[in-house]
Amino acid sequence: MFTGIIESLGRLEKAELEGTNIHFTFSSPISNELKIDQSLAHNGVCLTVVAVGNGEHTVTAIDETLRRTNLGGLEVGDEVNLERCMPANGRFDGHVVQGHVDQLGEVLAVEEKDGSYVYSFGHEAGENFTVNKGSITINGVSLTAFDTSDTGFSVAIIPYTWEHTTFKHLKVGDKVNLEFDIIGKYVARMMEKRGA
Repeated sequence: MFTGIIESLGRLEKAELEGTNIHFTFSSPISNELKIDQSLAHNGVCLTVVAVGNGEHTVTAIDETLRRTNLGGLEVGDEVNLERCMPANGRFDGHVVQGHVDQLGEVLAVEEKDGSYVYSFGHEAGENFTVNKGSITINGVSLTAFDTSDTGFSVAIIPYTWEHTTFKHLKVGDKVNLEFDIIGKYVARMMEKRGA
């Protein structure tokens, strides 16, 4: 389980295709602290560490992951948001994040607001939804949604988050990984089962 509080940025050093899988090698300040078989969220996608060394770590993304997330579009030099799983005795600073991307979203607008930033996102309508003041995970970052609709929402980014995540690189038209609030998904599923 993750919380959506980003620990570090990782830089893609190498991407190797093997069949329909891609082995991604990232450098980061936390790479040497990782262990093989450890779960690590990359832009909100939970991946297993398969190699560690020299300030780098390698993870493998299968075809299903590449089709459902923005990882397949990464190029050498791109940065990703990194978060290790929450320790059992850790603080719960964000919200419950599984590292399972629900769908891709698209950046519709970016507006600077006197030092902070407002990002608007669109997504396909369907079973996933946001509520005003509810939680949303964008590229692994836990945020609060507002101006919500069936096909979009906005978030406000403080300068610290902008500087220490990949939000500073996002521009209109970019694809982002969206993980909707797990509690909302369970409530919606229970309501569906009851025929409400």
